[in-house]
Amino acid sequence: MAENFQRLLTMSGPDALSLNAQAALGAVHAPDRSQTAVLMRHFLERFFNHETASPDGDAKARLVLIACATGLPGFVVALYLWPVYHPMWPPCSLAHGCPPPYWLQVNHHLFYVLYSFVAMGIVTVFEWDLFFPDLLDLFVLKTLPIPDGRVFRARVAAIVVFMLGFLFDTNILAPVVLPAATDPPNLPRFIAGHLLAVMGSGLFAAVFVLALQGVLVAALGDRLFRRLSLLLQGLMITLLLMLLLLFPVLSGAVPVFLKSGSALVVCFPPFWFLGVYQRLLEGPAALPIYGQLAQIGGMALLISGGLAVVAYPLAYVRRVRQLVVGASTRDTRTRSAWELNKFLHWTVVRDPVRRAVFHFISQTLSRVQRYRIYLVLYGGAGLSVVAAGILRLTVAHGRVGMDVSADGLRAATTVIAFWVIAGLRVALVSPGNRQGSWVFRIVHGRPPQFRPAMEQLLAAKTWVLLVSGTVSCAACLALRAIAPAQLRSGAAMASELLLAAGTCLLLTDLFFLSVRVVAFSGEAEREQPSLAAAVLKYMLFFPVVAALPVALEPWIEGSARHWWIAAAVMGVLHWELRRRHSRNVAEHCEQPALEDDEEDFPMRLGLRY
Repeated sequence: MAENFQRLLTMSGPDALSLNAQAALGAVHAPDRSQTAVLMRHFLERFFNHETASPDGDAKARLVLIACATGLPGFVVALYLWPVYHPMWPPCSLAHGCPPPYWLQVNHHLFYVLYSFVAMGIVTVFEWDLFFPDLLDLFVLKTLPIPDGRVFRARVAAIVVFMLGFLFDTNILAPVVLPAATDPPNLPRFIAGHLLAVMGSGLFAAVFVLALQGVLVAALGDRLFRRLSLLLQGLMITLLLMLLLLFPVLSGAVPVFLKSGSALVVCFPPFWFLGVYQRLLEGPAALPIYGQLAQIGGMALLISGGLAVVAYPLAYVRRVRQLVVGASTRDTRTRSAWELNKFLHWTVVRDPVRRAVFHFISQTLSRVQRYRIYLVLYGGAGLSVVAAGILRLTVAHGRVGMDVSADGLRAATTVIAFWVIAGLRVALVSPGNRQGSWVFRIVHGRPPQFRPAMEQLLAAKTWVLLVSGTVSCAACLALRAIAPAQLRSGAAMASELLLAAGTCLLLTDLFFLSVRVVAFSGEAEREQPSLAAAVLKYMLFFPVVAALPVALEPWIEGSARHWWIAAAVMGVLHWELRRRHSRNVAEHCEQPALEDDEEDFPMRLGLRY
């Protein structure tokens, strides 16, 4: 027992045994698991080892990264709360301390409730396509001697384990530090209130999403639901991220909301579980509104859970029936699409190679669900950042009002362009679908000659530039409806359109500067990319992109001369990035071709020949 405990602490495995010692141990017997347990493990594995969550197939490493990324924010915020509750100045008594104001403490509790709600909602929305069977399950499991009821129970058990696991991971680290960081007057009440509030908030978000999906599939059918699925996913992810990003703005209006008892408080789920938190923490001395909100939260959790229990089996049966019957095909070609393609062939995709890859990108994005989910995730993140930057809550005379930030409107177009191009870059370079890459290798070689390679890569950049430019200019025109008077002038509009076009052009050049493969045909990297390094790049680069229009737009609006100077600078930067990209592609094309079974490790060291 002592040796096992020591091994657990040191995280070391058992000592190496000789072959004779291993043979003396006897045969290794596999654990005796029931059929339901095996099915449940299979469905849990599918939640993480599918092409959307892990296109490179390394699901276990990605799961560890997701678990750490989900659980660390609450832990880090708890560490930062220590100096708030233990200020160095003015000096505080060790016996009584210097607790912050009451409403500041309430906002700290609201953050944890809101974070659990947002994290569990996003995880459930991202995985909701895996909560129901697909064609692979139908073709494989239906042929095995497994009762349908057992498969259904195993999938339900896997969903429950998945939700409870993420709920535990999201909220378990913060209570380890919070008691020491905040010094609550009543530790048992504090722990009980915190755990029940954050667990209830996260569980409600997950169960509500599952109930919503079940009701829609059961009522509309799988065919119509799939047409609405991406729109719903994007909308829900946008709203959830917007709630988290708007927390600093919302925290200033929390006292007014709770004291007024307005309808907005009753309609905001995190406030329900904040009521649970404060009612358990403060006891009978809590404000009456907390008790009312706690009752609403408990009833909402029960109703959503009951709705999920009733709707999910109906949706499951309808989904299986739809898979058996199959989906009907329809012609998606329209007259307007034909005219648009004709115009593009005459203007931006005149070369046959570029035209072929351009349409290959369009058809692949419209056919493969995984790539569209990437775009939905990045689009939702971009819209939430834009909303958080534009909206402002003002408190005056005991009332909460909403205002629009002029700086947020100036940066909105650039922010939208950044997230659109970033999402398209992730989708186009994704290594998960390489079955058709042999066509490009046979036609143009591996690596291809310089001119075909440049046309293949320019097709992707052209596609991204057209989409990002259209979305950015449309957003620029749409935001004029809520812009203040100083941003509606002709000079302001001209400068904003210039920055929108220039940002799309330069960001496309930057994001695709090191891309040397045809869209959707890239190979998985031999080494697992660092998630921390990728996040750090976004954290360093995105603020600069968002701050540039705020600083440059007033200067460009000053005169027509400034407008032309800015346009010239953007043109020079585009020319330089284009030259560097061509040089990278030329170096790639000059490398000797590899055989199918040949490693590229020596080439990366320059030691091939």
